Formats: sequence, C-alpha cells, structure tokens
Amino acid sequence: MIWHFQVVHHDLWDYDVASQPTLVDYRGTPAIAITTKMGHVFVLDRVTGKPLLPVEERAVPKSDIAGELASATQPFPANPALGQMPIEPWGITAEDRDWCAKQIAALRYEGIFTPPSVGGTLVYPSNVGGVNWSGSAYDPARGLLIAPVNRLPVAVRLIPRERFDEVASKAEDNRMTGEFSRQRGTPFGMYREVLASPHELPCIAPPWGQLAAIDVRDGSKRWEVPTGKVTTPSGKTIEGLPGFGGALVTAGGLVFLSGTMRDDTLRAYDVENGRVLWSTPLPAGGQAAPMTYRIGGKQYVVISAGGHGKAKTTMGDSVVAFALP
Repeated sequence: MIWHFQVVHHDLWDYDVASQPTLVDYRGTPAIAITTKMGHVFVLDRVTGKPLLPVEERAVPKSDIAGELASATQPFPANPALGQMPIEPWGITAEDRDWCAKQIAALRYEGIFTPPSVGGTLVYPSNVGGVNWSGSAYDPARGLLIAPVNRLPVAVRLIPRERFDEVASKAEDNRMTGEFSRQRGTPFGMYREVLASPHELPCIAPPWGQLAAIDVRDGSKRWEVPTGKVTTPSGKTIEGLPGFGGALVTAGGLVFLSGTMRDDTLRAYDVENGRVLWSTPLPAGGQAAPMTYRIGGKQYVVISAGGHGKAKTTMGDSVVAFALP
C-alpha cells in the first residue's frame, strides 16, 4: 500500500470538531436520529426509544409471492422523506427516455416498500438510496442533521431457487452493473440492477444525489442541494450524482463531502445554506467519510482516496490530508 499525503492550504477554516454523528439534542432531551434507506428521519428518545417527532403507520403494498406475508403497514415520519421526487422516465435523448419508459412500465411499483417479485419490481429510492451506509452527521450548535441522500431506480427480480444457478452463470460478466444474491435458506435468489438508459445514466431525472440539512427540533428540511457533477460526451452538465461517502460537519460551519460517482472532488459546503465554499480534486475517488483531528496546534481534514469500480471514479491508493498554514 502506498501512503500519499498532500497538504493544501485554505483560509475558510478555523473550526472545532463537531460531536459524534446521530447523537442529537431534541429540545433538551438526549436523542438519537435514525436515517433510513427510504430517506426517512426518525428522532427517538435516546433512553426509551420513544419517537420525539410524529410517526404514523401507513398501509403499504402486499407481496405477490405465494406464502409470503408482508407487513400491512410501515412506520412513516410525519415529515416528507428526503430526496423523494416523482418517478418519471428520463433520458438525455428521446430514445433514452422512451427506452426508460418501457422498462419502468414493465416493473411493479406501488410506492416505497413495494415487495420484490418474480416479474420484477422497481425499488426506489433503491438499496443505495435514501441515506446509505454513510449515515448522517450532526451540528450541535445549529441543531442540524446533515445527510447525503441518493435516489435511484433499481430493478429487482426474484429468481426461483431451481433456476438460480443457471441464470447467474449466464450473467457472470455483469457484476459491475448488477448483483446476484443467493439468499440461502429461502425459495428465491435475487438479482438487482440500477435502471439505466443506453447512455448509462439513471432512468429518472436528476438530481440522483443530494446533501440535505434537517432541523432535528421539528424535522423540517432546512436546505437540500445536488452533490457532484459530470459532463456528458454531448457537453451536457448534470448536477446531483449518487454518492458513497459520508459527511463531516465542523463547528466552524463547514460540511466536507466527497464520494460522488464519476467525480473525484472533495468539497466544503456552508452548513447554513449548502453553498459550495471550496473544492479540490483528489488523486482518486473519495468513496469514504472524511475525518478531522488536531495535533500540534493545527487541525487536519483527512480522507482516503481509493476509488470505486462501480462508482466509475479514478482508482488509486492515497490518503490525503488538508490543513491551514
């Protein structure tokens, strides 16, 4: 492994480390904020688990698999989910849009929590959607929960156990765009793939990735901005790329975020409004969460930049550190 440190100077900093992510203060009550892949945000009493913001049970679609009994309801926060937008076929060309429309129409979709099916289900905002593995960060001074959000259409299909090996063996060369899961001990295996047009862009309109700030005192969304951008071969710039990196919030009012697809950039956002204040290219994709520490009277922000094959970012093996003079 090659360790590559690069120190860059910038005059926007002068901050202290923010508190641990997800542990929040709800109007004086110690609480925890839970973010989900549906884009939901739940704020719970840290001791009892009691919801501190309104939660209601809503009816959700039934499973169409014989013998499978899915829950008739799911808990929904009263505030709208992050990143939720109507599902409308999209493409950079009319042909792409028409192709996407046919793919979407062929899949079952009755809203989030639509169960997977043998015929194919549209899962939205997807297995990497909503707030993914990166979780959220918290600004205790402002009471803001900062969360990177993805919204992608994913086609999921259940494969009967007796056919799984045959189907999977014929698609071994597809692992960078799709994923098989054996789901051992069940009657079905599973295949899922992002629903993308012939130009390899998601079949719904961007933004596909956003950064959002939520006021944990009432669950309202303070702001939401697209993350990352890419220019297509035709010269069209698209903002709002899906991301696989966590956010770092500092007491000085900055949010550091990288990890977006097709974009090797680390950015610093204004925690008050989401405006980009600073950015710098990384030697490889920053599909990671930045960290910060102070030593010798100087504070550093560090991120691993190793790239990600499925994110289509530059591959590498670097750890990059940034600091003020």
